[in-house]
Amino acid sequence: MQFAPDTIDVLDFDVAFCNTDPAGSKSGLDELTSAAQLQELVRIHRYTGRIDCDDRELADVARVRDEIRVLWAMERDVLATRINKILAAVTFLPQLARHDGLDWHLHATGSDAPLAERIRVEAALAFIDVIRADATDRLRICAASDCAGLLVDLSRNSSKRFCSVRCSNRVNMIAYRERQSAP
Repeated sequence: MQFAPDTIDVLDFDVAFCNTDPAGSKSGLDELTSAAQLQELVRIHRYTGRIDCDDRELADVARVRDEIRVLWAMERDVLATRINKILAAVTFLPQLARHDGLDWHLHATGSDAPLAERIRVEAALAFIDVIRADATDRLRICAASDCAGLLVDLSRNSSKRFCSVRCSNRVNMIAYRERQSAP
């Protein structure tokens, strides 16, 4: 699956971001409960611009995380309608940027916009590419019955089913044990 590099970066961030939620986290706990955890996540994924690291920002970012999780599983036409509503509700200032060793990529809002808004709008732009490519089936929820982690399948044959090697190994081990115990 071919997407622009910045779209892939945003989708990868969305996966990591949403998988801090208890439903998708490996610990089963909310892994985004402190300003330090938020700061580390945005540092790893090279977010620039305004980062307040206060309780309000943390709450706003958590709401955006919940919204992206819901968007991830939507049918294409419904998703397109929701993305249009998101874009209509924000000050949208698309601009090309190059910073921190990253090549030219798209920033959708001003760097002084609140972090939650920037995350939300950049996710919307990535979803636009997914919708236009008719690739919403590449946005998945882990196939492990005990995991709700998100994943984006960028493989050639569209075969990625698990959010992590850990989930894949666990499911395969369970299947192996079931085969071994069968008469």
